[in-house]
Parts: sequence; structure tokens; C-alpha cells
Amino acid sequence: MSDISSDDDKKPEHPEAAHPAVEPQTSETGLAESAQISAHDHGHDDHGHNDHGHDGHGHDDHGHDDHGHDDHAHAEETHAEPAPVEPSPPPPAPKPAAAAKPASKPVAKKPQSEGESWWETVKTVAYALAIALVIRTFLFQPFNIPSGSMEATLLIGDYLFVEKYAYGYSRYSFPFGMAPISGRVFGSAPERGDVVVFKLPRDNSTDYIKRVIGLPGDRIQMLNGQLYINDKAVPKERVDDYVGDPPCPGVGESVPRYRETLPNGKSYLVLDCTPNGLSDNTDVFVVPAGHYFMMGDNRDNSDDSRAGVGYVPFENLVGKAELIFFSTDGSAQFWEFWKWPWAIRYGRLFHWVG
Repeated sequence: MSDISSDDDKKPEHPEAAHPAVEPQTSETGLAESAQISAHDHGHDDHGHNDHGHDGHGHDDHGHDDHGHDDHAHAEETHAEPAPVEPSPPPPAPKPAAAAKPASKPVAKKPQSEGESWWETVKTVAYALAIALVIRTFLFQPFNIPSGSMEATLLIGDYLFVEKYAYGYSRYSFPFGMAPISGRVFGSAPERGDVVVFKLPRDNSTDYIKRVIGLPGDRIQMLNGQLYINDKAVPKERVDDYVGDPPCPGVGESVPRYRETLPNGKSYLVLDCTPNGLSDNTDVFVVPAGHYFMMGDNRDNSDDSRAGVGYVPFENLVGKAELIFFSTDGSAQFWEFWKWPWAIRYGRLFHWVG
């Protein structure tokens, strides 16, 4: 294309060059005449040039120039009647550039058979269960509160996460206590005032949740509803009453509430449904080595170390209660999803346990 465009742009030097696409064709006679005329013209041009080169023959130069002019006129006249010619065929079109090689198409995967698809589903479910098991065993495990022994710190219908690594791991950290572990691995002792989940010592399978009150070697006693640790009364301050669902059988919705502060500075609220109740006066409990003394915050409605629970071995600790992530007042069943918006206790969501 570039060659054709450049030829079209040039201006013709002779009249016959006005038709660049047509190449005149002449007979042999015409070609001979043209050749003869051309040679004659050139001869005169050369003669004129030579005469011009001699200073003493200026007149002959003009004569030769005139003769050259006549020859040129004769050449134009001879060339004015060319033989009829046929138009030359158009130049061949340029070859198109080689097209780029198309990219190779991705090879379609072979459709899975029914057996392969079933196996992939099984593997996906197995992976999900394995990940959930690892999280549940080593990191966090969800629990729900079925009783009111920890009111008003924890309410029936609360759902919380328990930190499994807080005190290390024992065989009770694993489902069904099946891990072949004796004692605790990476053990860390709980602090006084922690809210913990543990396995009930008498069956090593039932999950209980209470507050750690006595450490190994401590002397624990209740006198007239007052807690004593190592023969010293724990500070107890009256605060506003608890108002809500009755936390104890046979009492109203308003119950006296107190704030206790342990020797390490840990502070929390407790309920006293029945002044001078059965659990408000006890003997002195001396906590054995490797064990802990647990009590519920709802002091008159809690089965804890003062009664049937007894001392809890360090090995039985499951984890530390940390965060309430959901709470419902129980007015909606699981399948009654249209009632959920009114059953959720929004004020307790993402509430730290303490």
C-alpha cells in the first residue's frame, strides 16, 4: 500500500504521464520510430552541447537548437497519435498480514460422575467438621445457660463462649473425655473470681458453671449470709435490687442484691433471695491441694461446693467463660422465627462475663 500511495502523489512531468495506470502499447514500427526520434533528439542535444562548448560556433548552436526544437515538435506530433491500447490490469492487492494465532482454548474439565460428586461432598463436610472440632477443642466452645444459679451475672437463655486454652488442656477438654491425657497440659491456675465451666466431679460428664471462690489451701465459710475467706469477711455492699424473672422459687420479682469484692480486687454482684437461708451458714471448708471451691452468684439457689458439688479437681476445669454472644428470654421456640425479634435480649449481646 505504501508504494501505490507514493506513486499517486507525484505530479507527471510529461502529458502522457497523466495516466499512470495506463501503459501505452505501440507497434514495432511505432517503437522503432520512437527509438529513432529519441536517439535523434539525444544526438542533437549532444551536438548542441558540444557546439556550445566551442566559443567560435555560436550561430551553429542556434541552428542546432532550432533543429532540435523541430525534432521535439516532430516527436510530440508523432507521439500524439498512439495506437489504441487496453488498460493494464490493476496491481495485485497486497497480501494481508498473517492473522495472530488464536489463544488456545481452556480444556473443559471432564464432568464428575455421581460417585465423584458424592465423594467431594463427603470430603467438604469432613473438612468443615474437622475445623469446627479443632476450634471447639482448643480455642472456644459455645455453651448455653439452662438454670438460674448464676443470676444475675448469667441468665437462663444466655449463650456464651468459653475460652478453652485459659487453663491448659486435660482429657475433659476433648469430646467425651477421650483424650489419653493425665492431669493438665500447658496448665495455668484460675484466679479467684473467674467464672468457669467444669465437669461435675461425681460423674465427670455434666457441665456446671460457677465462680471460683476458694483456691487450694483456703478456708471458706458462710456465716449469716456473709462470706469468709481465710477467716476474713469479704466486703459486701448493698446495691439496687434485682428486678426481673423470679431468681428463686417462691420469691417475687424484686430481690436484694449485693456487691462483693474478693481479696484480689475482683468485684461482682450476688443475690440474697432468702435471708439466713440453709446455705447462709456452713462449716469451714478447707480446700485440698489441686482443687477449687465453687459458688453460684445466686447464693440461695445454687448447688455448688457448699453442698452436692464438693471440691472441684483442677483436671475437671473445661474453660473460662468470656463473652455472651446471644441471649433470649425463652418466649420463642427455635422454629418460631417470626417471634425472634421480640425474644432477643439485645442489651446482653456481646456482653463480657465478669
